[in-house]
Amino acid sequence: MELAYIPSPSRGVIHLGPIPLRGYAFCIIIGVFVAVWLGNKRWLARGGRAGTVADIAVWAVPFGLLGGRLYHVITDYELYFSEGRDWVDAFKIWEGGLGIWGAIALGAVGAWIGCRRRGIPLPAYADAIAPGIALAQAIGRWGNWFNQELYGKPTDLPWALHITSSTDGRVPGYYHPTFLYESLWCVGVALLVIWADRRFKLGHGRAFALYVAAYCTGRGWIEYMRIDDAHHIFGVRLNVWTAIIVFLLAVTYIVVSAKKRPGREEVVEPGADAADDEAEEDAKTEDAKTEDAKTEGAQADGGKKTEPASAEVTDEAEAESAKKT
Repeated sequence: MELAYIPSPSRGVIHLGPIPLRGYAFCIIIGVFVAVWLGNKRWLARGGRAGTVADIAVWAVPFGLLGGRLYHVITDYELYFSEGRDWVDAFKIWEGGLGIWGAIALGAVGAWIGCRRRGIPLPAYADAIAPGIALAQAIGRWGNWFNQELYGKPTDLPWALHITSSTDGRVPGYYHPTFLYESLWCVGVALLVIWADRRFKLGHGRAFALYVAAYCTGRGWIEYMRIDDAHHIFGVRLNVWTAIIVFLLAVTYIVVSAKKRPGREEVVEPGADAADDEAEEDAKTEDAKTEDAKTEGAQADGGKKTEPASAEVTDEAEAESAKKT
């Protein structure tokens, strides 16, 4: 018996009446909100408008979820289309199964559509949201903890993950918490991108490429520890090959982009400065109107206060005249 370990939740869903509240879905939703919040702060710092990140996320998030699910279903098709399986389960995204590679690829298509509609360069937008995406992944990985999935090899370390479920071929026991390793790695990736972006003024998509390269580095060694079923090519898991290829592409992009387009974009959202100036002028106009209203009110009050004094002087004059008479 292990004296110290990470317990697994007894269940990954709580029913609020007829409504199921699933831990996996909550992790995804919270991750999206964190990504949009941080992306908005970075976008404003780059000179963009408030709300732009969220507007484009309306396109990017659904495309990303669709891409992540498609990648998972295609690469693990036997879970849904082999004998004894129900193909309808392929649509049950709340039960887990999102491939980050497909999510990023198709999410980029959605972001491109949103950026094109707003006249914004996609690389600048990608740079702004890169750390947020890493944090969203860090939070989203805890959804695997709720589902008791994606764990590693057996271990007796104090931070071993205790798997209690025996469904879908699971064997109860103590395993490496690879979901936790990847979550912590993604937090480190986010901090790395934020630091490098401030230190080197990364632009034209290079902050996003750094995020991709750093994530692939960690995903490669974490993938080696997992024992869930996966396709192999030359004895190596498919996701390891994917991580290697994507890492090389990201590094190549950083090198080539730095030579062709050094520095950072001066303008990330056309018209943002003009909109800020207009808002500032409107604020000044409103302040001026408020001051004028206060002045007019003070003058009106002053006039009312002098009336009684004038009347008093008149009464005194009439009384003096009566005495003389």
